[in-house]
Amino acid sequence: MSIHEEDVLGKAYDARLMRRLITYLRPYKLQVVFATAAIIGHSALELVPPYLVKLVIDRYIPARDINGLSIVAGVYLATLAGSFALDYAQTWVLQFTGQRIMFDMRMQIYEHLQRLDLQFYDRNPVGRLMTRVTTDVDVLNDLFTSGVVSVFGDLFTLVGIMAMMIWLDWRLAIVAFSVLPLIWIVTQWFRRNVRESYRTVRTWIARINAYLQERITGMATVQLFRREARDFEEFDRIDRTYRDANVQSIFYYAVFYPAIELISALAAALIIWVGGGWVLGGILTLGSLVASLQYSSRFFRPISDMSEKFNILQGAMASSERIFQLLDTKVEIVPGSGIREPGSKKRQLGRIAFENVTFSYVPGEPVLRNVSFTVDPGQRVALVGATGSGKTTIVSLLLRFYDVQEGRISIGGVDIRDMDLHRLRSLFGLVLQDVHLFSGTIGGNVRLGNDAIDDRAVRRAVEAVHASEFIDRLPAGLDTPVAERGATLSVGQKQLLSFARALAFDPPVLVLDEATSSVDTETELLIRDALKVVMRGRTTIAIAHRLSTIQDMDRILVLHKGELRESGTHQELLAHRGIYHRLYQLQFKDRELVGRT
Repeated sequence: MSIHEEDVLGKAYDARLMRRLITYLRPYKLQVVFATAAIIGHSALELVPPYLVKLVIDRYIPARDINGLSIVAGVYLATLAGSFALDYAQTWVLQFTGQRIMFDMRMQIYEHLQRLDLQFYDRNPVGRLMTRVTTDVDVLNDLFTSGVVSVFGDLFTLVGIMAMMIWLDWRLAIVAFSVLPLIWIVTQWFRRNVRESYRTVRTWIARINAYLQERITGMATVQLFRREARDFEEFDRIDRTYRDANVQSIFYYAVFYPAIELISALAAALIIWVGGGWVLGGILTLGSLVASLQYSSRFFRPISDMSEKFNILQGAMASSERIFQLLDTKVEIVPGSGIREPGSKKRQLGRIAFENVTFSYVPGEPVLRNVSFTVDPGQRVALVGATGSGKTTIVSLLLRFYDVQEGRISIGGVDIRDMDLHRLRSLFGLVLQDVHLFSGTIGGNVRLGNDAIDDRAVRRAVEAVHASEFIDRLPAGLDTPVAERGATLSVGQKQLLSFARALAFDPPVLVLDEATSSVDTETELLIRDALKVVMRGRTTIAIAHRLSTIQDMDRILVLHKGELRESGTHQELLAHRGIYHRLYQLQFKDRELVGRT
């Protein structure tokens, strides 16, 4: 996983990103308006209690007005109750809205990830993409619940308190505001250092995620080569640095908030010292002095809150930039119009044709060079060649996991780039060398959520590939749980399930990519027996290293260094005594050596 992308924090505020983030609030504008009104109402009610205290001290106590005191006490209690209700309402609405926005954003990211081309995943590690869907979205939740809307409450509170203090006595307000330069200095120090601390924390949590993903995925290799102690030491170093970075950030918070409290106490002391003298001199009423003290104590709370919101805003800008960079990643494999189709019915599949196809993963390094061949409906064709000759690439191009750079691929005379992508891929049943099973059940991994495939169809599929022999021995049969990546099943069992999955979908074209290379001889014999039934009347394209599995194919295509060098039946190619003959001789000698040992 690349760490440099996590290092970049970007601007503390980016208007372009903020405008784009605000669009996620539009579906919930009524909730936002309600929350904003509740926040402003709560802030307004917060201004009332100090003024009520002034009235009690200056008016009702000197007049010994019990009724007036009772009314003020009732208003005070009503103000507290209203403040609680509005605070509860805005908190609940904002948290609810934040959760809905996180849901919408994660669904948008996941939907986009499903449409991105395979070459995107070749360049981007899984750990980085997981961070986008989880951690970065969580950071944005803090912005929506504690930043964008609630900042209006802090601003309104600050303006309201300043107005009330100036209204009570502008001279005393100037005394209280004299400490604002100290507030500015402390706040700037806090923002600057927390920014660097936040950068360090983000960098090292990214390294922890990357290290854990790599080591947990490769735990078998770690244990095989006895790297546990060395890897533990390396993780200890990374984790220790991450811990120290967090401790450093805690230090800045531990200094900032007490410093704000100290400055607040200094302002209170100045108010008491100056205002107290004015009270003794009859220049200021006692109620105004007490009210000013209470307003002063509440004045610094929004300032510290806004400093915290600055960090939320900064993190949100960095996270949103990474999320939008992902969402703006262009989908290269664009679905065709679907107007032209190779056949209206599932089995009406025309000829598959590669016409002068050239393709490269890396510019200037072609994997296929001017490859041309055809596969007629119902024909069984095998692709053979050394590792890296382009066999799997041909399959990837046929299914439009990648697009050709030169030439064209057609089915029934229709360029596959003009076909609907879903329709195109529904024509193929793909059995890969590396079988991927999802957590769930055996039956669920065969039907893959397709409701059209009922239990009887699943049963027929597993019986056709002889997978029922091991499934029936399991405690719950087809309902037996499958662990992550099929960890509880053997390689051969997973391969059989992959065959059953392809058969259950009943595609007109069966593609076998090294489908028997990872199974034992007994399992291979079972699969070969099943394939004789499966391939009957079905177009088959098979990739195999074991030449013994494709000797009865209608045609064998021999690839060498990205070029189609030979084509024919097994006997024709042996008689030609070319590349295929050499491959066959090498495998025959290998079997002889194995037999002698």
